[in-house]
Amino acid sequence: MTSSKDGQPVGRNDASGARLRFTPPRAELNKLFDRLPPAAPEAEMSLLGSMILDHTVVADVIPIVSSAGAFNSEANATVFQALLSLYEHHHGGDMVQLTQALRDCQELEAVGGVNYLVSLAQSVPSASNAKHYARIVREKYQLRRLIDAAGLIVYEAYNEGLGSGARAVLDRAESLVFEIAEEAEAMDDVTLAHLLQQAMDTIMANEGRLVTGLSTGFHDLDEMTSGLQPGEMIIVAARPSMGKTALALNLAEQIAFGGHRHTPGSADPRAPIAFFSLEMSMQAVTQRLLSSHSRVDSHLIRTNRLSKQHYHDLQRSCGILAEAPIHVVDTPGLTVMQMRAKARRLVKQHKIQCIVIDYLQLMSAPQASREGRQQEVSTISRQIKALARDLRIPVICLAQLNRGAEQREGHRPRMADLRESGSIEQDADVVALLHREEYYHTGDADWARENPDKIGIAELIIAKQRNGPTGTVELSWDSSVTRFGSKASGYSAPSPHRPASQVEPRPQTRTGASSGFASRQRTGPEADHRDGGGPDQDWDTPSDIPI
Repeated sequence: MTSSKDGQPVGRNDASGARLRFTPPRAELNKLFDRLPPAAPEAEMSLLGSMILDHTVVADVIPIVSSAGAFNSEANATVFQALLSLYEHHHGGDMVQLTQALRDCQELEAVGGVNYLVSLAQSVPSASNAKHYARIVREKYQLRRLIDAAGLIVYEAYNEGLGSGARAVLDRAESLVFEIAEEAEAMDDVTLAHLLQQAMDTIMANEGRLVTGLSTGFHDLDEMTSGLQPGEMIIVAARPSMGKTALALNLAEQIAFGGHRHTPGSADPRAPIAFFSLEMSMQAVTQRLLSSHSRVDSHLIRTNRLSKQHYHDLQRSCGILAEAPIHVVDTPGLTVMQMRAKARRLVKQHKIQCIVIDYLQLMSAPQASREGRQQEVSTISRQIKALARDLRIPVICLAQLNRGAEQREGHRPRMADLRESGSIEQDADVVALLHREEYYHTGDADWARENPDKIGIAELIIAKQRNGPTGTVELSWDSSVTRFGSKASGYSAPSPHRPASQVEPRPQTRTGASSGFASRQRTGPEADHRDGGGPDQDWDTPSDIPI
């Protein structure tokens, strides 16, 4: 393996010693096309000259060019960084101050001395066109970044993905190009007048609607959050075995079928979902969905102890779930950049309206891993938040809690229990902590008798909501079919297959209880109270699918 001047590999020999051709970094591409990379030295000098003449234009320049890396000339990059530093410390940026700043950091001679700084100041008559010069510098910088990305993609392709195959090269290519595109979009600014008009349009469009985002299918949760909002990162965190994945699948199913938004004569309310399963295989996810929707005990499915009625229920659920626009990705060892690339592809191909990730700590960020696991998780969290904002759709991300809750009296989780990184709670717009007190008293008959109101109950603690209230939403829980229900008396969602006017009242099987799954749970001392046995509750099944 040989290296270019900047230390990057540019080629190697095969087994016979013959030279193999590669096209790695920008220097090699320049040789290939016999051209220098795009640059605008005059625009760079004019931009710096404008900033020296009038340091107040720095505020206009930063939204367009915020990094010294945008300059092709090392000298110009150094001068720009010095001007930024002076501006940030409120020291102005005239010739005298700039000269002293460069001298203090021993960079004055490297940039060409005082004579070069004078030539910069004399390169423009005024600072009035600073923003125009900045846009030229930015455009050339983006083109150079594309060339760098192309060189890396070609190099990896010649190396067959460095052992990872073509799929890895494609994912890497998408990630690199999207990263450049995101940075370009982030540099664009919008006037307040335009934003105000957009805000009023949204308010008018939502007039009379209690749920302004995607309905979750859980009535009380929708009331507290007004639905899942575009661009939001929603963290659902819990200790193992609390039902995180079950809740995520219930949410995915209900959102996919339109939650509670369906009304007679309305357009198709279905919302395409991308479900990233890093913990379970596609087959396991599918079996979970079937058990949950059909209300057939998952243990009976696993052990193949199914009756004719069970088969009928499963076949019926297969037909209904086949219409759910849920796209499952179960790539093991997925990096956050690969996930973002796949998510963008799915949004483009299938118009995905919500992403579910199970779960955050199973993802990796190789570029940040050398700085420690905490920093790596922080990077992943920021990238997921950026994805939600860029795609303008809600992203539900599951996360593990540490053992802090189990060592606490009452076992109730807190945001501080989020494992491996405090930045998760900072990045998230909504943090929901899933808690089932019953789990900690499995097999304790005395506790079950003393706490009948907690049997078959899960709490979804909204510990943070950036744009709304916090509080607790109670849900029903049936462990035999891993399904949560909405504790909303008298509330029932219409089916996507029948209008609300045709939804027949469910027959009452016991006094005060509907015939939803909660009412079918076992009771009595012989029952396993994890399956939801206990006193009757007024439950509504959250699913939009008729039972």
